Amino acid sequence: MTPTANADPAELAKFGDAAHRWWDPESEFKPLHQINPLRLAWIDGLAPLQGRKVLDVGCGGGLLAEAMARHGAAEVLGIDLSTKALGVAELHAMDAEVMNLRYREVTVEALATEMPAAFDTVTCLEMLEHVPDPASVVQACADLVKPSGWVFFSTLHRNPKAFALAVLGAEYLLQMLPKGTHDYARFIRPAELASAARRAGLTPVQLVGLSYNPLTQRYAIGGDTDVNYLLATRRP
Repeated sequence: MTPTANADPAELAKFGDAAHRWWDPESEFKPLHQINPLRLAWIDGLAPLQGRKVLDVGCGGGLLAEAMARHGAAEVLGIDLSTKALGVAELHAMDAEVMNLRYREVTVEALATEMPAAFDTVTCLEMLEHVPDPASVVQACADLVKPSGWVFFSTLHRNPKAFALAVLGAEYLLQMLPKGTHDYARFIRPAELASAARRAGLTPVQLVGLSYNPLTQRYAIGGDTDVNYLLATRRP
């Protein structure tokens, strides 16, 4: 990682240390395993993946990238700055013989300079709240997508309810996530993300929420954007 990379070394170390558990559906990554089918269906419903060239920014161990490759995308590239997570992603794809998927350790900003307007669809999910400059990531994603292409984001709302549920509830009470997984100060309000998208030349199309029911232990996509939310945008 270069000294100027838009990344937090502590965040990279945190996810790198847990990389070997990424594909364990009962590990601390269980929530990602549970929401992955919902995210995939939402993305594919708006921008069908069949035959498309797709980029997954902040791919981690490859849960979404591999799912999109299996769902019919012509080519999927996953990028991240965690060497260990990428190693796990590559091994899993190799074992599963997913041939239309590759990974690179590169910043999204550097890739935007190298491959402008190269992708039909760009996804950047559960990543913006972990970087020092999320607006820079949004701009790079916009630069990477083709005209009329789609860019999908997801992150956490910054409000008292999100702090209570995503930090206190998920990390301390329910222990669904390791303590310290999220830094509340880095949560992003939907209006802030939509503004960053517009400044980057993207048009917000759809905002949905991702909610968790602790009684049924199930997630659902709907209208409640108070905690986790997803934003679909398009480049004109």
